[in-house]
Amino acid sequence: MRADPPGLNRRALLVAPIGLAACDRFASARTTRGPLAPPLKDLAPFPFGATGMTWQLDQADWVEQTLRHCSQLTPEWEQKMERTLGPGFTYDFEPSDRVVAFARDNGLRVHGHTVIWYSQGADVFDDAKLSRARFGAEYDRYITAFVGRYRGRMAGWDVVNEPVAEDGDGLRDCHWSRALGMDGYMVRAFEQARAADPDAVLFLNEYNLENIPRKGATFLKLVERLLRLGAPIGGIGTQSHLDIEIPAGQITALMRDAASLGLPIHVSELDFPMERDGGRMPDLRSAAQKRAQQVARVGELAEAFMALPERQRYAFTTWGLRDSDSWLVREEGKNRPDESALLLDAQGRPNPAYQAVAEAFAS
Repeated sequence: MRADPPGLNRRALLVAPIGLAACDRFASARTTRGPLAPPLKDLAPFPFGATGMTWQLDQADWVEQTLRHCSQLTPEWEQKMERTLGPGFTYDFEPSDRVVAFARDNGLRVHGHTVIWYSQGADVFDDAKLSRARFGAEYDRYITAFVGRYRGRMAGWDVVNEPVAEDGDGLRDCHWSRALGMDGYMVRAFEQARAADPDAVLFLNEYNLENIPRKGATFLKLVERLLRLGAPIGGIGTQSHLDIEIPAGQITALMRDAASLGLPIHVSELDFPMERDGGRMPDLRSAAQKRAQQVARVGELAEAFMALPERQRYAFTTWGLRDSDSWLVREEGKNRPDESALLLDAQGRPNPAYQAVAEAFAS
C-alpha cells in the first residue's frame, strides 16, 4: 500500500461515520446533503478512475469533478468499434485521440476500452461474406493499428470484452468465433495487442461475474484455459454492474476466486442501480431499503478489493463519475432520469455508497 501524501489523513476525509448492522456492516449509512465529497483519488491506495466522453470535455463542471476525483480515465464510447471502424475497413480514431489527449494533458493515466467485443463489428467483419484469410488479415490489421496508435501511452486495454454467455453456460457465439474459432479469436487478439503495445496490461473483461456465480466460474476457467494456450492475458476485468439484491458474501467469493489466478484485477465499470430491470415482480422496496442494499453491496466490493495483494489492485473505476453522468440516466441508455447508481450525486456530493467505499479504502 502506498504511503499517504504528506499531511493527508485518509480517515479524516470521510464524510460521516458508517453505522454497523448485524449482518451487513454498511447497511445503515444515510443519505448526506452537504459539501462536495473529498477526492476519491486521495482515499484510494491505487488508481481511482471513471469514464469520459468527448462532449463532456467541454463541460467545466465535469472537468472540475473528474480532475478532483480521478487519477485514471476510461473512454466510455470513443474506442468502441461502432465509432472507430467504418465501411470498407476504414478507421476513425479522432474522438479516441481527443479523450486520450485530455487525460494525458491533465496527468491521468488511460485505460483503453475496448478492442474486440461480440456485439460490434459484424457489419464490416461479415463472416458470411469475407474469406477466412481476409477476415483474419483485417482482424490483425485493426488491432495493430488501434492498439499500436497509443503504444506506450496506455496503462492497459480491455482486449476482449464479454466473451461468456449471458447465463454463464459456455461462451458467446459471434462473428469473431465463427471465423477464427471460439478460443482462437481471443488468443489471436491478445497476441496482436501484445505485439502492438508490449508494456500495456491486457485484460479480459466481463460483467455479471459477482451477480451470477456460474458465470464467474465459467469466466475464470476461460482465463485459465487461454493462459494455457499462450494468450498473454495480463489482468482480469470485472465490470461490477452490481445487482444490489444479491446475497451478502457473493462478491467476496468472486473476488477471492479471481485473486487465486495471481493476475491484476480491475473493477472496471462499477455502478449499482436502484431500479430493477424488467422481468421481476413489482418493486415494493422503499428508497431507504434500496439505499441500504446499495451501501452493503458496494461496501463489500470495496473491502474485497482492498483485501487483494497490492500488486493485484490495478484500479477501481466507476462507469460515470456522478449520477448525472451515468449511462443509466441517458435516453440512449436505460433512460432512467431518477436513477442514482454512482458514488456522487449530480453536484458532486457524496451518495451513501461513497461512505462505504471511503471507509473500506481507509482500512
